[in-house]
Amino acid sequence: MNWEYWPYQLVYVPIYFLWFFYAIKSKSIFFFSASNPSIKNGGFVMESKKAIYDLIPQKFYPKTELIKEGSSIDEIKKRVDEAQIQFPFIAKPDIGLRGSAVKKINTIADLNQYAQKANFDFIVQDLIPYENEIGVFYVRYPNQKKGKITGIVSKEFLVVTGNGAATIEELILENPRYALQFTVLKKEYGLGLNKVLPEGEKMNLVPYGNHARGAKFIDGSHWVTPALEKMIDEMCQQIPEFYFGRLDIMYQSLEELELGNNFLIVELNGAASEPTHIYDPRHSLFFAWKELARHITYMYEISVENNKRGATFLPHKLGVQELKSHWEQSAKIVNF
Repeated sequence: MNWEYWPYQLVYVPIYFLWFFYAIKSKSIFFFSASNPSIKNGGFVMESKKAIYDLIPQKFYPKTELIKEGSSIDEIKKRVDEAQIQFPFIAKPDIGLRGSAVKKINTIADLNQYAQKANFDFIVQDLIPYENEIGVFYVRYPNQKKGKITGIVSKEFLVVTGNGAATIEELILENPRYALQFTVLKKEYGLGLNKVLPEGEKMNLVPYGNHARGAKFIDGSHWVTPALEKMIDEMCQQIPEFYFGRLDIMYQSLEELELGNNFLIVELNGAASEPTHIYDPRHSLFFAWKELARHITYMYEISVENNKRGATFLPHKLGVQELKSHWEQSAKIVNF
């Protein structure tokens, strides 16, 4: 009965009306494409993760390599070695969808299996060593010198703790939130779920801060401080023409993050970003609608301002083609 698990098409029903209102005002259904002029389609559909990483100063994200669909395992291994990316690392679609097809690659056999199955371009990326993850929503109007943080979400990973008696499977099924992921975890780990973890030993079954993959989202917007906002703003202003979106960041501690130390950007998401702090189980659906409306209004206003400055809205015919390509890509990675 918790709305956080409802299909997004249902959750967004009232927001569609606001979207159409802004589409009429801007005379473009695809007004969002001007929200971040340096990112394809503003970061709403069909944007390349690697192209976005290339906009970010290298020091802010882990070593990342793009692997084209159909590349041989020898070629991929050479690229990985040359980039000095060490096992284990992460593989994920270059054009992704809500954490689908993101995989931790532990061995060359895992890499070979992923490459053989992947009917899409993908990226390989260093595993980030920090334990904590947050999503920081950032907004800056083009005519403003400073941006602001409009929301923070903290992420609790799907971690089980051994008691010396229960199997991993039993530990999963004890937790109602984890139990929702059981079918997928069974395919992932197979007989490995029969293992009994020693007393106190922890195992992170899904090392990705993704709601659809079992992570619990907690509203951390009260963590915003002047120091954190200043650090995030200074970093984002080093990314060309980035005005609206969410940065998923792994970090050691909030104190170090405020100082700009010991953190890396997992991903930067543009116009398709959700203010994911809405998925905190404590929040009502009405709170979610209010936050979604607030952020779509930011996106509309930023897009219109950028349009006045010369950024074009995506033409209708091309926008429809991009949406079709997005649906085709989504089908690929969901089926993966």
